[in-house]
Amino acid sequence: MKELQLKYGMNPNQKPARIYMADGSDLPVTVLNGKPGYINFLDALNSIQLVMQLKESCKMPAAASFKHVSPAGAALGLPLTEVERRMYHVDPEVQLTPLANAYARARGADRMSSFGDWVALSDVCDVATAKLLQHEVSDGVIAPGYEPEALEILKTKKKGNYPIVQIDTAYKPAELEHKQVYGITFEQGRQDLLINADTMLSNLVTENKTLTDEQKRDLVISLIVLKYTQSNSVCYVQGGQTIGVGAGQQSRIHCTRLAGQKADYWQLRHMDKVLDLPFRADIAKPNRDNAIDVYLGDHPEDVIGDDVWAETFTQQPAPLTEAEKREYLSHVTGVSLGSDAFFPFGDNIERAHRSGVTAIVQPGGSIRDQQVIDTCNKYGIAMAFCGIRLFHH
Repeated sequence: MKELQLKYGMNPNQKPARIYMADGSDLPVTVLNGKPGYINFLDALNSIQLVMQLKESCKMPAAASFKHVSPAGAALGLPLTEVERRMYHVDPEVQLTPLANAYARARGADRMSSFGDWVALSDVCDVATAKLLQHEVSDGVIAPGYEPEALEILKTKKKGNYPIVQIDTAYKPAELEHKQVYGITFEQGRQDLLINADTMLSNLVTENKTLTDEQKRDLVISLIVLKYTQSNSVCYVQGGQTIGVGAGQQSRIHCTRLAGQKADYWQLRHMDKVLDLPFRADIAKPNRDNAIDVYLGDHPEDVIGDDVWAETFTQQPAPLTEAEKREYLSHVTGVSLGSDAFFPFGDNIERAHRSGVTAIVQPGGSIRDQQVIDTCNKYGIAMAFCGIRLFHH
């Protein structure tokens, strides 16, 4: 297939719309079901690169959950703990493969942002992963292939209209890429930077020059995720998965705060008080996720107030106090943080430290690099300068 006609472009008034190969060759994607749209393909073609690079660098199956051309979550296929199963709404008896673990983690990283996601899988979609996807609100999926039973399961979504796309893994894009803005064509070399511990983490500039294997893995994950995240962007990672992505902010400290809040909420979701919230049996997963998000926020009374709690819970939950949150978060450690460009001030490090960050990778190159290094030294944080900016627009 040399081109695919789309219903419309970025918005319904932008017609006609299509995807095609400028050189006249066949498209490297095949639509197996549904009718993916313009934004679906932007998500699909960015997210599949992310998971394929995660697998190449970390030697494990990987998955990503994309919304509006940025990852809400990305993860490797490490086994879930009992607590993580509860956090991610995965029943204890459900059998998971490494690929299913990866998607559960990617989706579970920020379930509010992942609502209606585009899914990318590094490996052939198996039945276990399809069954997880079957019960999530999702806009489509891209993978190198699909087991026959998995494909039939996915085809039942959206009344048979769930978009399913297969990518040709042998496809190699041209070294030069082009895009048009206001009728003007831009040309640049493709961003094919190799990201691994050897290429990115060798220049440790802090007093602490020790990185564990887990920290190296998580820092590499952060950089690969940032490569496909709208800039400015920062990414918090722990345990082989993102736990907070801050994307598309003009101010880097705002990125760090936004992603830090997401990371903090992910940590707080481990608390018994949150895991044991007495939801009514008829409350669906998206509504539970929304209620948890509100419960953890500044105005929990919106879901546990005297006049509203019965809409969601079987009994009125006690609030999670600020003191309880601070106490729990004060013990969090072992979080890794990546940034797509240099941190211009030490305030980013102060905020990161409050979310348990102990390892950082960033390009460096600010006139205030020493201030940032000094702030890391104050907290014993190990920081590497990778020397490469990873802007994505």
